Amino acid sequence: MEVSPEELQTADSITVRALKDITFGSIAGIASKFFEHPFDLTKVRLQSQVLDAEARFKGPLDCLVKTWRKEGVRGLYRGLPAPIVGAMAENASLFWSYTEIQNAIRWWNGLPLTQPLSLGQLALAGGGAGCITSFVLTPIELVKCKMQVQMLMAPIAVTTNAPTSPAEAVLAAHPSGPVPSSPSPSSSSTPTFRKLPGPIAVLTSVVRDTGLRGLWLGHTGTLIRETGGGAAWFASKEGVATLLLARRGASDKRELRAWESAVAGACAGVAYNVALFPADTVKSAMQTELELRGPRAGGARPTFAGVFRDMWRAQGLRGLYAGCGITVARAVPSSALIFLIYDGLSRRFG
Repeated sequence: MEVSPEELQTADSITVRALKDITFGSIAGIASKFFEHPFDLTKVRLQSQVLDAEARFKGPLDCLVKTWRKEGVRGLYRGLPAPIVGAMAENASLFWSYTEIQNAIRWWNGLPLTQPLSLGQLALAGGGAGCITSFVLTPIELVKCKMQVQMLMAPIAVTTNAPTSPAEAVLAAHPSGPVPSSPSPSSSSTPTFRKLPGPIAVLTSVVRDTGLRGLWLGHTGTLIRETGGGAAWFASKEGVATLLLARRGASDKRELRAWESAVAGACAGVAYNVALFPADTVKSAMQTELELRGPRAGGARPTFAGVFRDMWRAQGLRGLYAGCGITVARAVPSSALIFLIYDGLSRRFG
């Protein structure tokens, strides 16, 4: 939110204000992530199949239904721990950076701290906040995306002579269902399946195979999405909030009613996702390429420009916007919830 003159005139120190932004942003992010994760999983799976010879899913509804039938509720929330951490980091970083960049803009232009900023300046602050946040977000999204496509990988079955109870084994499913291993002709083995790695295992595997640099695979896409999307997100929120206040003769952002915060947040969610969605599609394809299509010849790393070109050739604009519909649909209530919670906490404790 834009820092109001009254807030700036309080005795709050920079540290206290930063802690409030981080805390309120984290709480809002966690709440929204529980709601939106199944839809985010659907988006990533649709984006990841653009370069496949044969699509696994016909669309978002087909993806949701198949995931539900073959993986259950646990499958719909596969990879959730990483997004929870990501939501805390993303929203805390966004709101804190947004506030401090506003103050930096005032300082740079010689403006008093009580001077309201223009919508363009607020968009600049939002873009800067998104740029900063992208460096925190890329490793978290890398882990999340890899976990969300685990069940689409060809399963690696193993055998063991020791009995394994269903409660102890995690079945590695294939799009057509679990595939058991063939029993050894020389022994009566029990078919079991590889246990799917969790977020820590995925993280350590990436670092072991590609070094710390590998955690930022797809960062170009995240940087483009977050910088442009951050500008659109905050500018839309502030612009719509200003219009809603003006229609009843108010101007103080702290006078926003709950439904007004939600409406402004919903509009912001649409603007954020529509702005630069193809960058997110390319990022998801890069981060899941190893799992779904295997390593490249000579161990070459995928590049943003190269993957963008391949996706354009494969499916054109339609491929670059794969999963956009369901993403915008979930962004409306999700972003509304974020600002409803953040604004409400700011009014109550800010």
